[in-house]
Amino acid sequence: MKAAIFTNEFPPHIYGGAGTHVDFLTRELRKHIPVDVLCFGDQDFKDESGKYPLNVKGFNCKNPLYSAHQKLGKVFYSLDNNLKFAASVQDCSIVHCHTWYTHWAGLLAKILYKVPLILTTHSLEPHRPWKVEQLGTGYDLSSWIENTAYVNADGVIAVSADMEKDVIQMYNVDPARIRVIHNGIDLNFYQRIYNEDILRSYDIDPEKPFVLFVGRITRQKGISHLIKTIPLIDESTQVVLCAGAPDTPQIKEEVQNEISRVQQSRKGVVWISEMLDHHLLRVLYSHAAVFVCPSLYEPFGIINLEAMACHTPVVGTYVGGIPEIIRDGETGFLVSFAAESKINFEPKYPDVFQRDMAEKINILIRNPQLREQMGEAARKRVATEFSWEKIALKTMDFYEDVISWKNKERER
Repeated sequence: MKAAIFTNEFPPHIYGGAGTHVDFLTRELRKHIPVDVLCFGDQDFKDESGKYPLNVKGFNCKNPLYSAHQKLGKVFYSLDNNLKFAASVQDCSIVHCHTWYTHWAGLLAKILYKVPLILTTHSLEPHRPWKVEQLGTGYDLSSWIENTAYVNADGVIAVSADMEKDVIQMYNVDPARIRVIHNGIDLNFYQRIYNEDILRSYDIDPEKPFVLFVGRITRQKGISHLIKTIPLIDESTQVVLCAGAPDTPQIKEEVQNEISRVQQSRKGVVWISEMLDHHLLRVLYSHAAVFVCPSLYEPFGIINLEAMACHTPVVGTYVGGIPEIIRDGETGFLVSFAAESKINFEPKYPDVFQRDMAEKINILIRNPQLREQMGEAARKRVATEFSWEKIALKTMDFYEDVISWKNKERER
């Protein structure tokens, strides 16, 4: 068996959870089968250091002939890459796509090469209406591509039980074709590591506790709500916002203005605007008193695993897959909110949401013993339930099942 993995993100070009997922999944898969990765970027290498080869080919189609509206550039760029993905598939047993950016290539490969198509649900377009800001009418196309892919996929991997429900509800996928396989974590890499010099290099005082946020600047991550929560957080505490890769210049300016306002009224608010290397992030996780995940939409929330693996308790929202990671009152706290609707995840009562988030953060800030206890429980939970080795084996089992289903269909 040989897998072809289609992905937007792959090292060294990673900016979100989907890219992290693909990175670590392929590392484990190649211990058992050969893997070809087709991705967006300039990668071009063959790694034969493991048991099986890992071939990685990136495509970077910056075509000057694109004359459409600027917001559509990303869509045409993706479609261009997808054509090259489909034309580059070689002797694979299965095609495994990650995010809508690669779904069209998966559909083409399924039709042209008669190979089974598997999708992993990192998010769903109908649950991200704010992407209109980023893509304009391209959002209509990304939604159509995603819908077509789910209707035609031979197998679907849902990264959480909540996501499984969404796939069934949104696209009427047969539950028999879905397998829930959580995201995972590299336990050898993500562990408690201290380095006060790194803190000082970002103007973080090692002598004072700090609350940490890590994520892209996008509506779904809830960063604006966290910024509005800062005045309610214990004044003895620093707040460190590792927030970069904005969806649009507009949201970047909006968040920049919000941070600037709160920095004028309170000391100890640090904004790190670039996406940090994970060697640096694990140091920040380890030193943080509390990690906060204020997401309004989060199919899984791999970022929470990273913090928990570094013995840090997490305050997260009760949405998507986050409740499948955080055990409320044991490894951190969950904060509920009533959403405006099933497609608009903004909280109906933002003031209440922000107040409740601050209350849970303050409980941990003011109780070091509880923080230590929850941090230890967090590490233990991650080590027991979310290793990439287990997840890769479950993924391979699903590959084999889907291939078997397709073979039986052909025999009929």
